[in-house]
This record gives sequence, structure tokens and C-alpha cells, in this order.
Amino acid sequence: MRTSRLVAASVAGVVACGLAVSTALPASAVSSSKPAKGETLKLPAPTGRYATGESAFRLVDDSRPDPWTPNQPYRELMISVFYPAVHTAGKPFTNQFPVAASALIGASLDSGNSLPAGLVNWAATKTHSVQDAAMAPGRFPVVLYSPGAGDPRDSNVTLVENLASQGYVVVTIDHTGEAPATEFPDGHVVGNAPLLAAFNQVGNDQAAATVLLTKVMDIRLADTQLVLNRLSSLPHRLTAGMNLNDIGMFGHSAGGFEAAETMYNDPRVKAGVNLDGTMEYTEDADGTHLSQVALHGLKQPLLLMGSTGRYPSSIHVEPSWTSFWQHQKGWKADVTLNDSQHQSFTDAEPLLSQLAGQIPASTLTYDNGTVDAQRAVAADRALVDSFFNRFLKGGNDHLLDGRGASKYPITFIK
Repeated sequence: MRTSRLVAASVAGVVACGLAVSTALPASAVSSSKPAKGETLKLPAPTGRYATGESAFRLVDDSRPDPWTPNQPYRELMISVFYPAVHTAGKPFTNQFPVAASALIGASLDSGNSLPAGLVNWAATKTHSVQDAAMAPGRFPVVLYSPGAGDPRDSNVTLVENLASQGYVVVTIDHTGEAPATEFPDGHVVGNAPLLAAFNQVGNDQAAATVLLTKVMDIRLADTQLVLNRLSSLPHRLTAGMNLNDIGMFGHSAGGFEAAETMYNDPRVKAGVNLDGTMEYTEDADGTHLSQVALHGLKQPLLLMGSTGRYPSSIHVEPSWTSFWQHQKGWKADVTLNDSQHQSFTDAEPLLSQLAGQIPASTLTYDNGTVDAQRAVAADRALVDSFFNRFLKGGNDHLLDGRGASKYPITFIK
């Protein structure tokens, strides 16, 4: 299968090169006592008024067998909660990727982005958040984030952390069995070998691809319901500052599709952003297997953010977006990030740009497009922040009105 706007580069890359990891590994099997070498990449600092904290939690659904792990009678997930924090000065920041999982995640990122193995030390990248820091006073809207199919929950810290610094509690979701590695508190690590095997088996069979992609999305929707249902059960130090009456969701690729479909099924999610995700169950967007949200639209507001690269997305070229646009009852907007690629809405944009001069320019533009990385990050952050401020906090900076020239590299599609 080729890389599409439902399947992340990490899945397509590892399928193409034959890399697979076992379903469950002890931490000792994926970590090394020797320090990793390679470039240390840096995430852009958040721009909001708040410092940020991060806490990670395991969620278990005893009523649902794991769909990727045979004979496991329960479904387990990992989530991270990023939130406005205080008293963080001088304290160490968390790792972007858990140490025990970083080797497998890094190998997937290397193959998916055509990077030489060992060029980047993926275990070294830090967030700007302090583990379990004290939460800032106040009550903050809650926003869920879901990554693309095959990506870990930590693949968009750039947008997630910035949103938390603006006064939101942001919950990122690892869909266990999709990410290259999900590390749990007891040290065991779950990989994605069954998913990779399934994609390998599909090959060019479009009917089989539709069945598999439908399964992936059904699993994701059930995972998201579990997270929504358990928000109030998180520790009081967090729930005391969470406004569960104002919940939003955004995601990249399959995560954007998931956000929209979750809103169709669950009115608790009041606003959403789809970052370059098709909303149909096909590898090639042709309008033949449209989702319910594409067929019927929403009452809640949804922002579509599209790219211009190999698989451009807008309401004029993406059939599922066209159908959604025609049926949408709530607020809507379609904004294109100019000169971008599918990964330009993730941490790939700011991180891979730091490798300029060390990898071929063609590799960098294939992943990130030709848009300037700093301007792309600024645009992505401004649009996501503006949207949720408007629909979860009642503010309006008029960026999404789409009138006049913008200082960001964006185009409003009408």
C-alpha cells in the first residue's frame, strides 16, 4: 500500500522495508545500556502564557478483547495528558518518546522518512513539559488528540504542547498495536507486528484494504470512547482543573478522520479539527466508501486543514471532503497550508528541517514540502489555537474568517 492520507508514513515505510516488531516485548529487549549516538533534535517551544506539565496513564477496557493481540481478553491503552502547570522552573523536561520504546519508534521514523539509520537519536528529544507538575489554577477545556495510523501519540507535541500552554488540557491517545511501540508502566512494550502483517497481506487488493481500514477506524473509535468515558476518573489533581462540559478533538491523517467520526457519534465532543485526513475507507480517495460523517456532516463545527503535495486535499479534490462540505450543518472552513506535504502538520515539520544539509534536499521536501518550517509551525499552531479558542472558550481573533491577506502561508478554500 502506498502512503495515503489515512495511512501514516511510518506504516508505509516499515511495510515497504519489511520491518516488523513483536506484539509484546519486555523493556529490556528494546533498550540498550549504551548511550545512543546521533543528532539530537529540538521541538519548538510553546508560545502560551502557561508552563506545561505532562502525565501518562494506562487505561484498561475489560469488556473488549484486544483486536490485535490474540487471546488477550482486555484492551489496554496509554494516554498522555498535557496541561497548564505552575512551579516548573529548574525541573527536567520529559522525553518526547518513552526511553524503552524509542528504539522501535526511531527505527520506524527512519524507514518511514527515508533517513539513514542512526542519524537521529530519537531517545534524546525533550518536550517542554515537566512530569506530573502541579496544575495551574482554573478550569480548562479538554481537547483530545489522535495521531495518524501507525504513529505514536507523541508525534505532534508541537501542536499539543502549544495548545496546553494556551490554557487547555490536551489528552493524546496511543492506539495500541498501531504505534511502532507503546510502553506501559510495568515496562512491557507492545509493538505493531499484526498491523504490519495485515497491511502486507492486503497488497494492492482494494477491497481488502477497505475492510482493514474500516477495522482500524472502528478500533480507534472504541478507543476514543474509552478515553472520553474515563476522563472523569483521572487523578483529582487533574480533573479539578478540567472543564468536561467543553471538549474538543483534533487529529492528523486517520486521527483527523477519527475526530470527525467521533463527533458524529458522540455529542460530548463539541468542536474538531481534521489535519489532512481523508474521511473514507479507501487507500485511494475516490468517493466509493464514504464514512457516515462524510455522508451526513455534523451539527458541531469542524475545521479542515489540507496539504498541497502528493495527495492534495481540499473540498475541490478530496471526494470525502466534498461530500462532507455539502452536508455539513455546523460551522465549517477549509484551509490549505501552502507548499506542504502530509507530514507538515506534525512534528516531522520542525524536526526533520533540522537535518537540512545532512540528508538530500529531495528527501526533506518529500516529507515536509517546500514551505518554511517555522512558518508552517506558526500557521498550524495559530489555526488550531484560533479554532478552539473560538468554539470552546468563546473568543474570536477572526483568523478563521478568511478575509484579506494572511501573514501565514495559508489559503482559504471556498
